[in-house]
Amino acid sequence: MSVRPVRLGPRSVAALLLVSVIGLIAICWPLFADAGSAVTTHAADAPWLFAALLPLLIAVVVATIADCGMDAKAVAMLGVLAAVGAALRPLGAGTAGLEPMFFLMVLSGRVLGPGFGFVLGSVTMFASALLTGGVGPWMPTQMLAMGWFTMGAGLLPGPQRLRGRAELLMLSVYGFAAAFAYGTVTNLYGWVTLGGGGGGGSEAGGDSGGIFFVPGDPAPVNLARFLAFLVATSLGWDLGRAVLTVVLTLTVGGTLLKALRRATRRANFEAQVTFQGPERPSPGEAPHRTYVTYEPE
Repeated sequence: MSVRPVRLGPRSVAALLLVSVIGLIAICWPLFADAGSAVTTHAADAPWLFAALLPLLIAVVVATIADCGMDAKAVAMLGVLAAVGAALRPLGAGTAGLEPMFFLMVLSGRVLGPGFGFVLGSVTMFASALLTGGVGPWMPTQMLAMGWFTMGAGLLPGPQRLRGRAELLMLSVYGFAAAFAYGTVTNLYGWVTLGGGGGGGSEAGGDSGGIFFVPGDPAPVNLARFLAFLVATSLGWDLGRAVLTVVLTLTVGGTLLKALRRATRRANFEAQVTFQGPERPSPGEAPHRTYVTYEPE
């Protein structure tokens, strides 16, 4: 029996779109604010974003359960993978961006699908923050970014057909690019918070802002500064994360994919039950008796 990712139903899609739109607005709104906005207090948004994020994550889980019939086994696997990912993060954190949890998120999202992957990425980042003492105003942004990172792996093509070396190469390319995307999203929050009080804007004749955010400047100008900020401060860190993700995916990814698919197959998340009567009843068998068969996926 082949293993397919947990599919996205209409309610799951709606919940994921809602949480993604809210997250993007919460992270990016300072880019389009005028100079008089209280961008320097952007860090105060974090409790509100976190308060909105948790019920939305629950909504994604409930919607996925309603659409796909996930049961306690799926929730248990979510908890196990989140615990393993949280335990992997401290192994490399603080050393050139080497974070082995990212390759686990790529493989898990590939096997379990985008909806399950989004929840897994967010819960894993939350658990790792509690484990490492990394709770702060940046945590909701990290949870969203990791959720998108894992969800993207579940959206890659060929989840049921592509196997072997070709699949590992595709996951490696995705992991390399997505590691930089994760760093970009999380750095955007810190860049806005750090630079929120600088200068009066280049158009107003104030400080040019250097590589930091200047409230009120046009979004393209600030985005150019942001790219310079990434190159100057986090390129090496993101590169270490990307390279480690590629190396681990190519070396142990095949074995781990098989293990995840085997566990998913045994959990049998979306077993379709059909009731079918026998073609010829056995001697002495009641005519109303039926058999239960599980259709192969």
